[in-house]
Amino acid sequence: MERRSLGTSGLTVPAIGLGTWRTFDTEEDREPLVQAAVDAGIDLFDSSPMYGRAEEALGKALARGLRSEVLVASKIWTPDAAEGRRQAERAVGWFGGRVDIYQVHNLVAWREQLAMLEAMKAEGRVGAVGATDYREASFEDLADVMRTGRLDMIQIPYNPIRREAESALLPLAAELGLGVLTMSPLQGGILERQPTREQLAELGVETWPQAVLKWIASDPRVSCVLTATSRPERATEASLAGDQPFFDSAQRELVVRIANP
Repeated sequence: MERRSLGTSGLTVPAIGLGTWRTFDTEEDREPLVQAAVDAGIDLFDSSPMYGRAEEALGKALARGLRSEVLVASKIWTPDAAEGRRQAERAVGWFGGRVDIYQVHNLVAWREQLAMLEAMKAEGRVGAVGATDYREASFEDLADVMRTGRLDMIQIPYNPIRREAESALLPLAAELGLGVLTMSPLQGGILERQPTREQLAELGVETWPQAVLKWIASDPRVSCVLTATSRPERATEASLAGDQPFFDSAQRELVVRIANP
């Protein structure tokens, strides 16, 4: 699994990471899934209080010896400053005293929450500070926050049929030296596409989801592609998209044609 710099944060992250939306909102033991991911080179896990029980489930999965082997990314998601502090204290407790990458989720009350995260970073309880947004309509607002110089990274949607970030945010992230996590790689109907065996062979992958993940990871401005699964074997499959060689321009264009027939 290739590792990449997360902007100027000093952290390095795997090309493929694991999100926890829906898949960790459970009382089921997720340690087997986390262990399979780590064994495959996926050692970044992203969560949020917006995801129900996901943070707690991830914390439990890591508590029996895995926490020191992984990076944890999570988010603050509330318009209330006091609740933001409560969310942060719960997360720090679940994740062994530190959140490696802490983000303001969807820019909710970003001024208040970002100030708190900056203070936690100064205390050593947070590694990198960032912000996220899944709405293209808010990309201009996110760009404004990026230009404040207060972020280490951003998290945004990006795949071969959802490409607004290519012009709106990725060039700015590169200019400012910010890390980029991408979300929702396999959503938006992209899995309905059916490439031929010949096309998959040309791409050097076994499955269409691998092709989509590798397409995103092949963009040098992307630090890590976050995908999600509840099945250990799927995590292993996804990890292969983070291995070299990455797609050249012709292969990336082929993926775009398949995704946008």
